[in-house]
Amino acid sequence: MREGAILAEQVSRRFKVSPHRNITLKEAIVRRRVMRAEEIWALRDISLAIEPGESVAFIGRNGSGKTTLLRLIAGIFAPTSGRLQVGGTIGSLLELGAGFHPDFTGRENIFLSGSIYGLKRRVLRERMDEIVAFSELERFIDLPVRTYSAGMYMRLGFAVAVHIEADILLLDEVFAVGDEAFQRKCVEKILEFRGRGGTLCFVSHDASAVERLCERSLLLTQGRLDYDGLTREALSRYHALLAAEEAPAELRAGLREWGTGEVRVADARLVGPDGQEQSRFASGEPLTVLLTLVTERAVPAPRMSLELRDSGGGLVGSSQQDLGELGWEGVPGEQRLRFEIDRLPLAEGDFEVGVTLANPEGTRRYHRVDRVAGFGVEPADGIGGLLRVEGRWSLDESGQAVGTT
Repeated sequence: MREGAILAEQVSRRFKVSPHRNITLKEAIVRRRVMRAEEIWALRDISLAIEPGESVAFIGRNGSGKTTLLRLIAGIFAPTSGRLQVGGTIGSLLELGAGFHPDFTGRENIFLSGSIYGLKRRVLRERMDEIVAFSELERFIDLPVRTYSAGMYMRLGFAVAVHIEADILLLDEVFAVGDEAFQRKCVEKILEFRGRGGTLCFVSHDASAVERLCERSLLLTQGRLDYDGLTREALSRYHALLAAEEAPAELRAGLREWGTGEVRVADARLVGPDGQEQSRFASGEPLTVLLTLVTERAVPAPRMSLELRDSGGGLVGSSQQDLGELGWEGVPGEQRLRFEIDRLPLAEGDFEVGVTLANPEGTRRYHRVDRVAGFGVEPADGIGGLLRVEGRWSLDESGQAVGTT
């Protein structure tokens, strides 16, 4: 089989799960007839072919079988039925801390993880400085990894995985932790891996990362392959699955956009008082949000919600508008909206704009985007804090003057 190729034919994987935990040996013997394990099929009849050099995303709801499929490809366990062939060497980051010993230092764990991949110590010594520099953990590399944060674990695990020169790279939610700067660095390294002709299998709930890294996506639903094709169509189907939910569980794993897509935000811009697009505003300055909506088919006038959030995701303020009151016609095509803020009530910091388009009852989400635009606010007039508190000051003239007698 060619290096970097993956072939699956009718692959299924079954797990036996016990309904009871932490039982004693006596209980296991006495109650063995009533403690039968439950069979759960994590994957059913998956067939696919991935060619060398392809970049393929596995998307779907939590529990749909994405990680199980990656672990089958990695060889962590075998299929219950069907045939799976994988050609070439594999580098993977499937779970934080996988392949690391908590009491070993970061440096020792590089040797440990490298040996699992089959690399000789001589090769690891040659690449050590490069791995440590990429992880940006120079100050901590000789400390036990049990003292590391989740982001530090991810940095070290990713650094090892991308420096072993594998034919296939398996990544599971690598962008769910870590700061934005290091995530950009990871994307650049993945693109470099793709440029060398490596095969990428990528699991993520971050639609922007999936679209940037993968032309092809597999949508898994309850362990079955629901769609195999272009990434944009796969994401559209995936977002439609979440349309009825206000806060899907996948938000914690990086989901930033979902909905049926019947009406969606195609473009968003922030402009200043001169009508020019800008990303930095002065406190108290006018700000206008320009939105372009695309309607795929006639729908009742949706309700638009706009949110302002700080850099930590905290809600600062919001506004809602029934588009029917603005003369919404609901015909297929483009509609443009303006939301004008005469005096920006923010004092200082970095902020994000999120929008939600839903039916009038709020039970069906056409499009929810956590971040359509971001901007920064510079303090003005010596005002600090998060919000600009404006009001009128006056001197109470009814007060008695204090004097000497």
